[in-house]
Amino acid sequence: MTVPGRRSSTFSRLLRHGFTDPSGAEHLLDVPELSALRDDSVLLDALGATADPDLALRGLVRLVEAQPETERGTFTSTLLSAKPFRDRLLGVLGASEALADHLARHPRDWESLVQYEAADLHPGIAEFEQGLAEATDPVSLRVAYRRCLLAIAARDVCGTADLAQTAAELADLATATLRAALAIARTAEPADAALCRLAVIAMGKCGGHELNYVSDVDVIFVGEPAEGADEGKAIQAATRLASHLMRICSETTVEGTIWPVDANLRPEGRNGPLVRTLSSHLAYYQRWAKTWEFQALLKARPVAGDPELGAQYVDAVSPLVWQAAERENFVPDVQKMRRRVVDNIPVAQVERELKLGPGGLRDVEFAVQLLQLVHGRSDATLHSGTTLDALAALAAGGYVGRADASQLDEAYRFLRAMEHRIQLYRLRRTHLVPEDEADLRRLGRSLGLRTDPVAELNKEWKRHAAVVRRLHEKLFYRPLLDAVAQLAPGEIRLSPKAAGQRLEALGYADPAAALRHLEALASGVSRKAAIQRTLLPVLLGWFADSADPDAGLLGFRKVSDALGKTPWYLRLLRDEGAAAENLARVLSAGRLAPDLLLRAPEAVAILGDPEGLRPRGRDHLEQEVLAAVGRADDAEQAVAAARGVRRRELFRTAAADLIGSYGTEDNPREPDPGALVDRVGEAVTDLNAATIAGALRAAVRAEWGDELPTRFTVIGMGRFGGNELGYGSDADVLFVHEPREGVDEQEAARAANRVVAEMRRLLQVPTADPPLLIDADLRPEGKSGPLVRSLKSYEAYYRRWSLVWESQALLRAEPMAGDRDLGERFIELVDPLRYPAEGLGEDAVREIRRLKARMESERLPRGADPTLHAKLGRGGLSDVEWTVQLLQMRHGWAEPGLRTTRTREALGAAHAAGLIPTEEAQTLDEAWVLATRVRNAVMLVRGRPGDTFPSDPRELAAVARYLGYEPGHVGEMVDDYRRVTRRARAVVEELFYGA
Repeated sequence: MTVPGRRSSTFSRLLRHGFTDPSGAEHLLDVPELSALRDDSVLLDALGATADPDLALRGLVRLVEAQPETERGTFTSTLLSAKPFRDRLLGVLGASEALADHLARHPRDWESLVQYEAADLHPGIAEFEQGLAEATDPVSLRVAYRRCLLAIAARDVCGTADLAQTAAELADLATATLRAALAIARTAEPADAALCRLAVIAMGKCGGHELNYVSDVDVIFVGEPAEGADEGKAIQAATRLASHLMRICSETTVEGTIWPVDANLRPEGRNGPLVRTLSSHLAYYQRWAKTWEFQALLKARPVAGDPELGAQYVDAVSPLVWQAAERENFVPDVQKMRRRVVDNIPVAQVERELKLGPGGLRDVEFAVQLLQLVHGRSDATLHSGTTLDALAALAAGGYVGRADASQLDEAYRFLRAMEHRIQLYRLRRTHLVPEDEADLRRLGRSLGLRTDPVAELNKEWKRHAAVVRRLHEKLFYRPLLDAVAQLAPGEIRLSPKAAGQRLEALGYADPAAALRHLEALASGVSRKAAIQRTLLPVLLGWFADSADPDAGLLGFRKVSDALGKTPWYLRLLRDEGAAAENLARVLSAGRLAPDLLLRAPEAVAILGDPEGLRPRGRDHLEQEVLAAVGRADDAEQAVAAARGVRRRELFRTAAADLIGSYGTEDNPREPDPGALVDRVGEAVTDLNAATIAGALRAAVRAEWGDELPTRFTVIGMGRFGGNELGYGSDADVLFVHEPREGVDEQEAARAANRVVAEMRRLLQVPTADPPLLIDADLRPEGKSGPLVRSLKSYEAYYRRWSLVWESQALLRAEPMAGDRDLGERFIELVDPLRYPAEGLGEDAVREIRRLKARMESERLPRGADPTLHAKLGRGGLSDVEWTVQLLQMRHGWAEPGLRTTRTREALGAAHAAGLIPTEEAQTLDEAWVLATRVRNAVMLVRGRPGDTFPSDPRELAAVARYLGYEPGHVGEMVDDYRRVTRRARAVVEELFYGA
């Protein structure tokens, strides 16, 4: 008798045995059907050993209640007397609600768990075929399938079979089920069966002999006519048989479904015929197949139907699989496939995804398959469709390190075991780790984690996922270093040929040179070599993720040669997480940034400073440049210092642009390309303005000391005045002076001209730093006119002679350096010209249109594709800028927002003022930003300016990556550019030409 207020001893025992609902369990143990079992301590111990004792007890009660009264005694006595049976049955009931439901519906099926002979431990296809032999229709097939599945699950949860054996048994059961389903279909359609030979080829996890509890079973069907049959009719008959087989397995009946049969891996996928002849399959694979299709064929295995035809199919496609690594597009295809495919996973689920999430099962499977494709062409020991067998073969052959392979094997087994137990619970196809505490507890206990199941499960899961996340470093790259550094005696190493093949598959165009660089970087026992060996596996992965891995590796070697003995450099890369990835992105994205860095490698420190990639403002830069000029001994030294600052800031700007465009593991790419363009334009304009200010100060100081005899200012024009400079832009300027009080005008003019000549000379002196070219061709009278004019001279010229194109050019005028007051007075002088009162007259509008049309016909370079020229082509920069500038000149007098030198700002103001509809404004803005980015990309990639896409495939691929396209999508980039600019040109025709 239990004292009121105190728990019964049974309640306490149930708690100790792992029950979470002891009260409910007590109630269940009191049902009459369990009277023979309730006091048996052996039963309680067995329940306590299951993944979920409460679930196991509920299932047991249902099963006992379902037994006919005449047989209940036999069941209970067997349960109490036979420990192996008890452990198997309760183990299943505590892990799978779905199989408990099956036993409640088919209460005699417990008998399938009683046998415990050696042959029962690891059954194969023959034993499963025997278990399904009596199935004559879809319903009886499902019952027999579940009975076989019950035995597999029992061996699994009791530990009699390990993960690999369980997965193999599930694949063998699927094979037997496909055979049984085909037999049922043939019996139903004997005429069709007589017309054709049909082979069923298992693909995916079934083909690889590593199936899950609940998974699509991927297949390919091959058909041939029976002797004397017409081929067309035979293939139709085979298609009907194949369709019937799929329905038998996939359709939902009173006994549920088995699993979907998926034939979408066939040639042309769901758009292709369900059944093809062998010759039709081969014709497709030889001509049209993509790399991923050969990767899928790695696992092809004949499982049902005509065994001879199935063997012929595998024999025929196998050589094609092992030649895939020699295909023309193998490298870009691999780069494309290697990029994480998590875009389609809802954000809330990414962290719970066992299969596709970061550090998931797909990562291991893909990496192993890629290495098989690369090295399997010369090593038949790697030709296995089973992931764990292939991983072991890769380790045995020295293609991956043994310790790494062992760690990865352990991680893969744990993650697959998690997946199995999650699916087993309700027999549903899922790869999501549950969130519910009770589900996590059952999952943890099912994996043997009993002290604190939820915490231990999360810890182990995260640990193994972290191992997998580092697998590219471990599997792909570390063996390359072992091959060249030779630091682990006794390890089987990659041969030079195998190392070269791997580097080639990972995108390196010159594997021999890459191996030489690796040897130089990783060999030896110095601290530098040791740190670089740690860094290189990760860096190699980042380089391989770029359009030019060779350039990245070569650049890293050069930077390391220059800075390797500097303690802070290696410490920066080792300790500052972002620095190494930033460096890898910058070194492998093109020529400009590495060239700038290698002229002064210490600038690499910028990449490790969280604030290092932010552009410095113009005031800050001008202050630094003028201070450096003040410290210099002569003008050359002064401008060399100013140009050094410019080089460093160009590197900062280019690095920030590349990192923002590519994104990193921690920071996704900048989603707004317009923001990237604006940042580059502003930053390059600011650093060029500061450099010109420094050159002006140096030129004045060298001859006149602190003060020039005339006031002097530099007016930015074109992109310089618009704060829209690209990396390769010249600085368009006007030079304005005004004699100081009491100074003769001719003396002032001579001084101003000498200053300009000296500035231009100093900024172009050959040095290690990029020159800054100053272009004054937009001055009055162009190249024929004087290089420098006084403010009065400008005033007189503009009053008497100014042409409409000069007024248009002045829309971009903005003071950049020199005397600020003089600069502001020049702007006051030209404002009435660029924003004429009451707008432009019709004659002026016609003249601007005539000039634009003439420019289009005369200035486009001969042979250039007008649809792809970023500056002068259709819908390019010139089209958009002239359209915006015409709006500024017509309406700037009335709309203050239009009085700006910046194109995008003026376009936004025109839209706000109702001068251009929203869609048209967006179209022009998109085209202008895209064309500007193309020009920036060409300069970053080639190291020299250009207005058209590069012709070299690797350079073109690098431009595509900068613009946000994945590997292999260069054609899409060019098509998109043409589409965007074609739409912009239509807007220009309407707004500019009035069409």
